Order: sequence, then structure tokens, then C-alpha cells
Amino acid sequence: MSDESGTERYLRLTVELTVEVLDIEALQATALKEINDPETDLDDDERKEQAEMVSADDSGATALQWLIEPDHVLGLIEHVEQIEPREAVLSVEPSDGPSDEEDDDHDHDGHGHGHGH
Repeated sequence: MSDESGTERYLRLTVELTVEVLDIEALQATALKEINDPETDLDDDERKEQAEMVSADDSGATALQWLIEPDHVLGLIEHVEQIEPREAVLSVEPSDGPSDEEDDDHDHDGHGHGHGH
């Protein structure tokens, strides 16, 4: 496609999603199951290290990061044939909750941006 002509164009999509953790123990248990899955590409030391990180993080962020596949994020744009997903970078961090200050920016019609933020 455009790779041959030297006119590649890339677009970076930023998605922000706030989730409420309803059951931290269940979230951590699910992440630990994923870490210990034989299909997961980790050696024994890495499994132990990741399991300890998930168990020690009482926010649930480390556990949730284990359960979100970057390919799922890329799947958000599968229905568009004129682009090709190249990479996905994912970070999960603790939050104080939904952001009230941006409620007026979410018009649900895709035009709620441009307020000088």
C-alpha cells in the first residue's frame, strides 16, 4: 500500500476509560490465572514477579493491565479498510473516579472537543 510510495501517514488514537473495581480479589485472581496460564510467554521467575506485583497492588491497576489485550484496542478500528493497525500501547493507573469537569465535553455526537484543553 502506501509503504512503497514513501508517503506513510500515521494517526495516534488516545482512548481514556475509567472503570470502577467492584471486586478487587476477583480481579486479581483472574489476572493471576492469566499469568499462570502455560500459554503466557513468561519463565518461572517472571511469573512469580508478575504474580507478586498483581497481589501487592491494591488498586487493581496491575491486574487489569494483564487482562486487556492491545489487539482488542486495535479491534476498535477493524471495520475501516483504509487503515492498518500498527501498534497499541496500554497503561493502567489508579484514578480518583470519573472526571466531572469534562462532562460538558461529552456531547455524544463526536464534536465535544476544542474547548482549549
